[in-house]
Amino acid sequence: MRHGWTGRVALLGAALVLGGCGETGGLPFLGGERTAEAEAEAPSEAGSVRLVERDVEAPEVFQVAASGLWDGRPSLGGVWVAHPDVEEPERVIIRDTGSEKFVIGALFRREREVPGPPLQVSSDAAEALGLLAGQPRELEVTALRREEVSEAPEDDAAEDQATEAALPEAAEVSAAPLEPVAAAEEALEAGDDAAAGDDTASADDTAAEPATPPRSAPERPYVQIGIFSVEQNARNTATAMRQAGMVPTVRKQETQGKTFWRVLVGPAPNRRDLEALLDTAREQGFADAYAVRD
Repeated sequence: MRHGWTGRVALLGAALVLGGCGETGGLPFLGGERTAEAEAEAPSEAGSVRLVERDVEAPEVFQVAASGLWDGRPSLGGVWVAHPDVEEPERVIIRDTGSEKFVIGALFRREREVPGPPLQVSSDAAEALGLLAGQPRELEVTALRREEVSEAPEDDAAEDQATEAALPEAAEVSAAPLEPVAAAEEALEAGDDAAAGDDTASADDTAAEPATPPRSAPERPYVQIGIFSVEQNARNTATAMRQAGMVPTVRKQETQGKTFWRVLVGPAPNRRDLEALLDTAREQGFADAYAVRD
């Protein structure tokens, strides 16, 4: 009898193993051919792209090639140049056409009656470009604009998808709703009725109160204090703004391989607060501070 019972158990075990192999020819808990099947069914995203913002040159906005001069005096506001034909402040790339050095900075309007070369250069810009005091150099200044450009996705995303596809499927778990207790149902219904009454009263109170019209936020809520090619100079300026009662932000950015730091304060929730920020910045000696979007 023991031999007969043992034989039956062996036959039953063999049948289960063969049934488990199924069409794939492998055991389901070992994965079998599941990896290749999942990889074949996974959608390919190799052709997808993502959009990123970058600075691009915009000569149609502003571009000039002219002689520039640093007068030798220290100046506030970081890296900037000034030209008489400027209508609004711009973010620009400043190139020394002789040495091919360049730096990112701000562009301001210069008074026409000031004698000297057309481009006035700040002390930080002169240091970044290697200009000597009182010696004019030929510079090219071009406006910059932020634009969205396409960028191919990294291979890591495809590797993550392949790894996820290689994992075996989790077993399905069935769930059945529990029958609520009658007393609990009555308590829930009573609570819902009370909440509905409170919501109605709250809605009536809200309707009775006059609505306060929201103040429109300015289109350019930030104030740019300056653009710096040296991080520590940007940090020092941010500290000065904080001591003056403003909340500064130092933003690190990169264009054409050059890193620069912008010091902003804000954002201002309305036009009146924006004007107050501008006044405070100018009182601290940053006369060229101006409003920007971000």
